[in-house]
Amino acid sequence: MLTLAGVLAACRAGGSAGGDAGGPVVLRFLEGIDPGGGWQQLARRFAAEHPGIRVEVIAGPPSSDTRQDLYTTSFLAGESTYDLVSMDVVWVAKLAAAGWLLPLEDRLPPAEREKFLAPVMDASWWNGHLWRVPMTADAGVLYYRTDLVPRAPETAAELTRAALAAERAPELWGFVYQGREYEGLVCDFLELVWGFGGRLLDDDGRVAIDSPQAVAALTWWRGTVAQDGPNPRPIAPPGVTTYQEEEARHLFQEGHAVFMRNWPYAWSLLEAAGSPVAGKVGIAPMVHGPGGASAATLGGFGFGISAFTPHPDEAWTFIAFATGEEGQRILHLANGFVPSRRALFTDPEIVAVSPHYPRLLEILENARPRPVHPAWSRISDALQRHVSAALVGQAEPAAALAEAAEEIRGILAR
Repeated sequence: MLTLAGVLAACRAGGSAGGDAGGPVVLRFLEGIDPGGGWQQLARRFAAEHPGIRVEVIAGPPSSDTRQDLYTTSFLAGESTYDLVSMDVVWVAKLAAAGWLLPLEDRLPPAEREKFLAPVMDASWWNGHLWRVPMTADAGVLYYRTDLVPRAPETAAELTRAALAAERAPELWGFVYQGREYEGLVCDFLELVWGFGGRLLDDDGRVAIDSPQAVAALTWWRGTVAQDGPNPRPIAPPGVTTYQEEEARHLFQEGHAVFMRNWPYAWSLLEAAGSPVAGKVGIAPMVHGPGGASAATLGGFGFGISAFTPHPDEAWTFIAFATGEEGQRILHLANGFVPSRRALFTDPEIVAVSPHYPRLLEILENARPRPVHPAWSRISDALQRHVSAALVGQAEPAAALAEAAEEIRGILAR
């Protein structure tokens, strides 16, 4: 697997290797972390079954935003560095609108589409075409210490009370999450907005993030870390506003937090041999506001085919293998990645190592996507800046969301 330096070198070199000297066709795609070596296992298994095609998994940075930038740089130059695109669910509209992907609906018949979880398949469409096949599913979940609280809280107020009762800061904090200014902040925030009855965009596409419900959600969230908030003391550590997924996971896994918002990947790490919290962790839907309902932000990666590849048929052969039951099983057992095929949630081999999957399936089937829009990255950037300003105490929640709404309206108008 290549290093980041190798990624940049590959971008400069451009071009896909391709059997013109009698060797196998070489397909490349950029990927993030490979904690258990699952991607390499998948590539070897595929090569064994398809000796005329070889797959190179290029190791990119852990940040999905940075990997999107690397794909974009290559495509803007018209390069065929990447034959396949391993893309986050929120990249679909942007990459498709730019003409950098090939439509896939003719390659994946309706009967096959129905075998995937509905939310992740629905989010793979834009403008009447299917642009990616889901590889993994993701949705935000609430982790909690079963030895410290009797049951999972359902409302934000219940989480606050349970956290205050159990925490012993700074050795044991009440709640950790993704508070840094990046895409993860938006995922966390939208779960609260939806849970409090708010919306980012309404059914007519109008901006609604400055609604009273959204302000109430941000006010509660800021109160988890604010020194002068409504609680007798903060329930989140001061550094939470710099946390991404792994910072939150490490603190929770080391036994220093009662609750954690994170993605399902963390389960296998929390339950691994030697983990201080193994056997003491439960999962639940994210909390909601008064009279609201829990919501989870939909995530997950899938494969698209680059419009610049000289090998679209070979690329599809790999996609069909990787997103099939065998490919997804390899990635789950090796890396803990969550499948996108519904049947795997009751697969005996998978349930044996992931007994929480029936509960997780309920959360995934009710997950909600971020708006599918070509300008999503700019919408998200605007939301990140203003929500972060409120979270760190540089702006009041109502003012921050009013400014975010005005900026997003301008983006949509353009």
